[in-house]
Amino acid sequence: MGRLSAVMRLTRIEHSVMLVIAVVAAEIICGGLPNAGTLALSLITPIFISMGAFAINDYFDREVDRVNKKMRPLVTGEISPRAALYITFVSMAVGIAASVAINIYCTAIAVAFAVLALLYSYRLKEYPLVGNIYIGLSMAIPFAFGNYVVSVHANAAVMAVAVMILIAGTAREIDAAVRDYKGDLKIRNARTLPIAIGTKAASAIAFAMYLAAISISIYLFMELDPFRHNLVYLPLIAVVDAMLVYSGIIFLMGKEELYDRVRNMSLGGMALALVTILIASLVHI
Repeated sequence: MGRLSAVMRLTRIEHSVMLVIAVVAAEIICGGLPNAGTLALSLITPIFISMGAFAINDYFDREVDRVNKKMRPLVTGEISPRAALYITFVSMAVGIAASVAINIYCTAIAVAFAVLALLYSYRLKEYPLVGNIYIGLSMAIPFAFGNYVVSVHANAAVMAVAVMILIAGTAREIDAAVRDYKGDLKIRNARTLPIAIGTKAASAIAFAMYLAAISISIYLFMELDPFRHNLVYLPLIAVVDAMLVYSGIIFLMGKEELYDRVRNMSLGGMALALVTILIASLVHI
């Protein structure tokens, strides 16, 4: 059980749950869930590719994590670097194989996501903003994936949601880079956005992006079904928006003692946003 727990922490299985919610919500918005076999394949793909993405990220980040005192399984020795590589490539192979059995559109998305994950961990995170955008994309891609599981046409509401999640997710990762500024500078000499332009300016950009994401959440309520005038969606997304604004303000103010707390809160906000989208796709009042 200890080994299984370490693997789950290495691969951040809770994030896979969030991706599953995104895929299912997109499928429902685009017309309804597919048959049981296709549904299972559509969930296996994001779960396993995400697992591989987190494993390879920890492989390359193990020294940075030591400096930043993140007790990841590779830092504590619960999992070896070689085992992390094995988990990475087996997980990604399973995810891509599942997508092949769905359709060519889903295969293209899955392969692109896997390749981007490898490039991000190896090199892209070294460049200002590029790595942050990748993380935002990794949160938005499941919506596009779910769309193309059931339809060859892009759904306007799903794409708007994907853009909203992309922007908010990118902002959250910029704040994460602000939090990890010292370790990134000392160990990797990475050119993250806070290192390139300063923590204050990076936090300001993240806050502006949160506001942009919030504006899209309002647009969804005003214009696009199933969110339009949906009184189930409205109070839940208002809570999400408030959590993101609060998180952004804490980073803007430079309150380092609260960084870990609000990072966890913003993760909760992103999870609540996904649940809100799923519920709103099912219930309209």
